[in-house]
Amino acid sequence: MTSHPARIPQDETMTVVADLGAASHGALPVLELHGSLDTARVEAALDSIAIRHPDAPAWRPALETHGPGHHTLRFTADAGAAHSDFPLGLLADLLTNEPASCVLPARRAAATPLQRELLADADAHPGTGRQVEQLAWDWHGPLDTERFTAAWRSVFDCESVLRTAFDDGPEPGIVVHDKVEPEVVRLAHGTADWRTLVERDRSRGLDPRRPGPLRVTVLGGGPVMFATATPTRVLLTYHHALLDGWSVRLLLREFYRAYLAGGLLPGGERRPDMGDYAQWLTGQYTAPAQDFWSRSVPPGPAPAPGAPGLPAFPAFTGTDTSATGSGRARLRLTPEETARLATWAAGWGAAESTVLQAVWALLLYRTGRAAGAAPVRFCTTVSGRGILFDGVERLPGALCNPQPLSVVVDPRATVPSLLAELRDRALDMAAYEWVSAGQIRSWAKDALAPADSLLAFETRPRIPDDVECELAALGVHVEPPETLSAHTAFPLTLVAHHDGAGRLVLTASYDQARLADAAEVLAYSVLLLRELPDRAGESTTVAQVLELLSGMSAGPGSGAGRGGGAGEAAAAPASVVLRPAAHSGAGTVALVQATGTPSSFYERLARAYPGPEELVLLCPVPGGAPAWYCALGPRIDAGRQVAFGGFSGDGVAVYEIARLVAAHGGRPRVVVLTGATAGADELARMLDSATRRLP
Repeated sequence: MTSHPARIPQDETMTVVADLGAASHGALPVLELHGSLDTARVEAALDSIAIRHPDAPAWRPALETHGPGHHTLRFTADAGAAHSDFPLGLLADLLTNEPASCVLPARRAAATPLQRELLADADAHPGTGRQVEQLAWDWHGPLDTERFTAAWRSVFDCESVLRTAFDDGPEPGIVVHDKVEPEVVRLAHGTADWRTLVERDRSRGLDPRRPGPLRVTVLGGGPVMFATATPTRVLLTYHHALLDGWSVRLLLREFYRAYLAGGLLPGGERRPDMGDYAQWLTGQYTAPAQDFWSRSVPPGPAPAPGAPGLPAFPAFTGTDTSATGSGRARLRLTPEETARLATWAAGWGAAESTVLQAVWALLLYRTGRAAGAAPVRFCTTVSGRGILFDGVERLPGALCNPQPLSVVVDPRATVPSLLAELRDRALDMAAYEWVSAGQIRSWAKDALAPADSLLAFETRPRIPDDVECELAALGVHVEPPETLSAHTAFPLTLVAHHDGAGRLVLTASYDQARLADAAEVLAYSVLLLRELPDRAGESTTVAQVLELLSGMSAGPGSGAGRGGGAGEAAAAPASVVLRPAAHSGAGTVALVQATGTPSSFYERLARAYPGPEELVLLCPVPGGAPAWYCALGPRIDAGRQVAFGGFSGDGVAVYEIARLVAAHGGRPRVVVLTGATAGADELARMLDSATRRLP
């Protein structure tokens, strides 16, 4: 059994070697390109950079060919142009992207307003994993890895959304490709820590401008003779601009059917698809929606101290400028508490989602410290599937839509009246599930300021009974898939769903750079959900509930978890020394650990590397390049030369840390970036060859 990732076969790998040492003499870096190269590939990469980074210096490229598989890319720039402002890392990533994943596009369609907004948010925060979400579950029993990959390939063939990418036009469109090979990576049991694997895969992100908005990683798996009590763990990573949570579960059901059919999904390509939906969307008359949103969004409350628009509890408010990435907290009601809440809500003609909105409105009102009636505002998700479009409930795509919800909280009003107002508002909004938040902002104008929190109450399609029975006949049992935290445009996202045991589960994901912790406010939310069915009657006022809230305790007994849920990464070092230097002046080679690649791969590389340099592995950590720079600090301070190596997709991070090293007086000498199919011995030879050629 291999200990390195089993990858789909690809064409010849492209390797980029960049000498950064020339920068210290005022010259622009020179890129050596090794592998089969089409000049159109270089032009397309530079055009893509010009569109994504219009403020980047206008470098003029010159490509020299020295023979088959060896080229030099040089640049000239106007006097005074700073090469440090050019996205060299992105250029290296674009040049080393594996070209075999797709062929020429088959058709182009307009992107929906929601898709354009999600894409713009992801583009505005590169390298953060913005708008990327994950789904994970356990697979018990034997797993035929060849059939597994074939089944996903068949789903990609039938679902055009999985062969879709955005183009780089000024008004982004979606391009559907004829054929896309799914990215399916399998790791053997014991070769990777699950939590670290999840975090690395999340930090790797997804490029929505490349087809295939869904990536599959398998930890374990094998025939029955190798099956153990340890389940196989499966991770799906997807991009919100092309897929939502409902969609991925629909695709998962299709995958199971394909797996049961021997790896081939019966039937042809799904219609209608997102192109048909986009066409339907352009035919909608927007005047009624514009009128509704223009008059239904009152001004929000004054910003609260510490964290505008967010509940101000001691453990929650404030910022931590040293923290980065997403934090996570999760709490569950018991099955009995969940059933009591649903019964109580139904008695007032409301749903559990309405009660959750009321609870959040009360917490926001408490933050504003208003003396009388005052409006509060937050965003809530609508499925996007409650529309008059035939087949929309079976359509995978980006339809789940955040929309603003404003309500006036009056301490003198009763709790049932607050529930009724929120219920009626949700019914009114249901007629316009296809309207995006950006459209609403343009219509509501100054009446709508950005909301800082998002509530999502997920309903999830389940696996059909016949599929479960057929899987059981193969000795297979699959757990219900679990959504892991997503990095959205909101500082705080609160997601509620029912688990397989009938419990209501609340998960808070938050931006640690803006919020200290969400566990406290999550605990208060759950306490209200537990207490309202017993304490709120027909005449109970909002003021009485607020008094109840003041007397509650959300301390240790509340059970609030602080980052301990599934998928959260444990603390890990930013760097690990794979091999010491042969002598004091040998320098350092720093390797960026790729997502899905176990440390054993780099240990083999260290044994194969013939040079005298110290080899250091830069591990995935929330801090990214700044954290790696700090880890390399002692070597930089000692004046050592530092070379870098990594796989395609890590170029932006590699160049960022090299830039930090140079900015602080260090000597970054060379970057070697290669395709994902290179083996340990091959990468070791590339690194040694590149470092030997330098003075």
